[in-house]
Amino acid sequence: MMTQNEMKYGIRKSTLLINEVYFWTDTIKSWDRLLEKDVYKNIIIDCWRNLVSRYKIRIYGFVIMPNHLHAIWEMLEKNGKEMPYASFNKFTSHQFLKNLRTKHNQDLVGFKEYDPERKHRFWQRDPLAMEMNSRNVVSQKLDYIHFNPLQEHWGLVNKPEDYVWSSAKFYETGVDDFKILTDYRERF
Repeated sequence: MMTQNEMKYGIRKSTLLINEVYFWTDTIKSWDRLLEKDVYKNIIIDCWRNLVSRYKIRIYGFVIMPNHLHAIWEMLEKNGKEMPYASFNKFTSHQFLKNLRTKHNQDLVGFKEYDPERKHRFWQRDPLAMEMNSRNVVSQKLDYIHFNPLQEHWGLVNKPEDYVWSSAKFYETGVDDFKILTDYRERF
């Protein structure tokens, strides 16, 4: 059975293709604001840095918000037997769990799962994946990503490039503080 995102956009996670660029949205379970703490944003960046350095993914843009993230990325090759997005979700979930167990054990309750596969879930099921097939579409999605922190209900910064947890500064100044980005214009 197809999920709402699959019906709307016609893409199943299991059918994501190598060497295609996707607009990706991953949301924390129940829209919890787990990612407000920098430690969790750094876990995401560290995972991406690892996958980029091993040529599993290429990241063209991103923003990490308090309860979700958006990325424009390309799967370059499988990470062992699985697609890199699966490795990303597994690794970050494991690191979130490890941190919460040692420092914020009381916060684990909201992520409890009653599932034989796992005891906790951090990412909601069925992240959004939309294939990007033109420079114009990627540019529009990058604008959306970069202006996300400025939305009235977030009000995190006044200018996109001032939000640290985004690729906006890279596209404004050419500086990639995280060493994970590739300019999308090199691809499109």
